[in-house]
Amino acid sequence: MPVGGDSADTSLTHKLTSKTQLLNLKLYVVIVILLVCVFAAFLIVFLCVRTHRISRRRKNRMRVKHSSGSIPLVSKEIAEIKEAPDPSPPRAAEGKIGNGKLVEAQATGGVEQAKGNGKGSGESDVQNIGWGRWYSLEELEIATRGFSQENVIGEGGYGVVYRGALQDGSVVAVKNLLNNKGQAQTEFKVEVEAIGKVKHKNLVGLIGYCAEGAQRMLVYEYIDNGNLEQWLHGDVGPISPLTWDIRMRIAVGTAKGLAYLHEGLEPKVVHRDIKSSNILLDRKWNPRVSDFGLAKLLGPESSYVTTRVMGTFGYVSPEYASTGMLNEGSDVYSFGVLLMEIITGRSPIDYSRPAGEMNLVDWFKGMISSRRGEEILDPLIKVQPSPRALKRALLVCLRCIDLDVNKRPKMGQIVHMLEAEDFPFRSETRSAR
Repeated sequence: MPVGGDSADTSLTHKLTSKTQLLNLKLYVVIVILLVCVFAAFLIVFLCVRTHRISRRRKNRMRVKHSSGSIPLVSKEIAEIKEAPDPSPPRAAEGKIGNGKLVEAQATGGVEQAKGNGKGSGESDVQNIGWGRWYSLEELEIATRGFSQENVIGEGGYGVVYRGALQDGSVVAVKNLLNNKGQAQTEFKVEVEAIGKVKHKNLVGLIGYCAEGAQRMLVYEYIDNGNLEQWLHGDVGPISPLTWDIRMRIAVGTAKGLAYLHEGLEPKVVHRDIKSSNILLDRKWNPRVSDFGLAKLLGPESSYVTTRVMGTFGYVSPEYASTGMLNEGSDVYSFGVLLMEIITGRSPIDYSRPAGEMNLVDWFKGMISSRRGEEILDPLIKVQPSPRALKRALLVCLRCIDLDVNKRPKMGQIVHMLEAEDFPFRSETRSAR
């Protein structure tokens, strides 16, 4: 006699193998198809949600709206140059500032703060610098909404910059300096005063500061159109809004700001970290040199100062990297690399490119020696410059990166070279060839 359980199994098997009205398919085939579809739909929804969350997180952290679209906000810092051994040449007379105390500074950001083991004269002395306003920590916390991540507009190895809205309605950039525990108040006052008095239309203005306990913060004027690195290397579409004329205006303005630091101040200021992320732009594409975090002061009796090698890989001059001897010629070299970056749209160091193109300076020299200068222009530039204008800019690049620091032009000369209508130094060009 058949068992009841066997009868049920036979009935279920019969139902599963029976054909349905859906394309005359058997029932078990239809069930399998439905299960696969449900699983696929679940997988697609899961991937979409995950991708959206990741994209949203990156967008919140890395992008900011500007006048012509979204471009990256926080630029990645290239590795810091390692400290070089003590140079063998004799040390020149070092610059003195303030009350004559020698300043051998350690970079923290905003300004370079001098070493000191003695305690300062207190917060009251810091408040009396005289050129700008002293802000309390509470004021800056309110302005930046508790230094929230949403208000971060830039960060690097020396500090984090926040967008802040003060009680009077003005918008500022607040830089919270790093590595400032135990910093002497007096030396901080001297350094801030030296940089705070710098006023030029192509330099970002330092309008105030905060010094409470171990906290050191600098308050800058807010420039609302990003920095040059974002516009050169960000996602700006098939055609860059930076036309050739705009790029040359940025180059000339940057050169004028550096010329003021080198030739219009006493003691002169060597910026020491000229790079595209430190060139801020306003809505009219006027450049402002920012971040004096590594700046050094060079007195009239000093041809150079021996200091710890700091800067951004790819921009640092070879003689400074190898000896630690710094003067304004180091800024000139960095400006030459910056100008190459403006012309070509390439980063100084790009490991994603072929071996012969990773180093911008080496590739640039090779293209010029092969007389292929026209091929190095950024392909995102729609309207190409005249051959004369391009040759003039290329020549300035080559002169700025001359391995002999004494043969590099001064920043004031570079301004004249870039603004000149006639192509300069024809004889030197022929002799170089």
